[in-house]
Amino acid sequence: MHAAQYLGSGRIDYVETRRTEPGPGEVAVDVHYTGICGTDLHILHGDMDARVTLPAVIGHEMSGVVRAVGDGVTEWASGHRVGVMPLAWCGQCPACRAGHHHICHRLNFLGIDSPGAMQATWVVPQNVLVRLPEGLDLRAAALLEPLAVATHDVRRAALTPGEHVLVIGGGPIGTLIALLAAGQGAEVLVSEPDTSRRALLAGFDIDAVNPLEVDLAAEVLRRTDGAGAGVTFEVSGSQAGLDAALGNLATRGRMVLVAIHATPRPVDLHRIFWRELTVLGARVYEREDFEAAAATLGRDTERLASLVTAVYPLAEAAAAFARLESGGGVMKVLLDCTEAVGA
Repeated sequence: MHAAQYLGSGRIDYVETRRTEPGPGEVAVDVHYTGICGTDLHILHGDMDARVTLPAVIGHEMSGVVRAVGDGVTEWASGHRVGVMPLAWCGQCPACRAGHHHICHRLNFLGIDSPGAMQATWVVPQNVLVRLPEGLDLRAAALLEPLAVATHDVRRAALTPGEHVLVIGGGPIGTLIALLAAGQGAEVLVSEPDTSRRALLAGFDIDAVNPLEVDLAAEVLRRTDGAGAGVTFEVSGSQAGLDAALGNLATRGRMVLVAIHATPRPVDLHRIFWRELTVLGARVYEREDFEAAAATLGRDTERLASLVTAVYPLAEAAAAFARLESGGGVMKVLLDCTEAVGA
């Protein structure tokens, strides 16, 4: 079979690999589609070389069909349509003992710390599989993992209907957060400089403004009768985005930190103190987030599938990465892994 491997120094190559059969408690999944996300771009740029083992098969946003099961697997069988929650935890650290397995101190994130989904067949532990709704298109199902991210983010916010929400960043995750928040009855505004992303949000009946052209703070105050947003989601990963998310909160507002900030950022602690603000981290997801995301995909397939900008064959993984980095209207880029099966 074939796989796309990260070779270091910004290189992705399409290579022939040996298929691995599932061992006890494992399942082999024929991968249909794999999404490329911001974390994969960080890996390509070498930012995570301390974690990945070269050559590395990366990728963790996927959909597929069970090919074979190992000994002891009873809940899964050949032909089951599945997604993967790519987390393997130790079960013994303080986080695991407290029930927070998803933020295990020794977490193995499949596709980063161990082989991922940019290959024809992926062998994974049986407990990471998530069943897909009947009839769900597998291309749309590749959005399951990012939708689970957004589901966890919104759940962390504990929204109430009618609350004003400000989302900083209208990329795939920011857009999904906006859709879910609006679905819970929130009044949503997205700050996003890219014209095509704002147009996509408008098609979803989500208000979006360009922070380079509009006074965002004045706009938030206008919409909230001078109070500020009850909840903000920082999805940009930038200092300006962090400042906007914190600075536009109402008294006792909540900021959900979604983006990965790779370096320490200055934070206005006085404002947090003065307005009794709450800052919430939202790292990955839990099983209930995946189950809820799968149900959402089943209900709203067509609208969510419109986030897919392009699909490339796995053999053209390098071009797919370049397309995602090109900006200019790109939302979600998928790799079609079905032609990489081989013998």
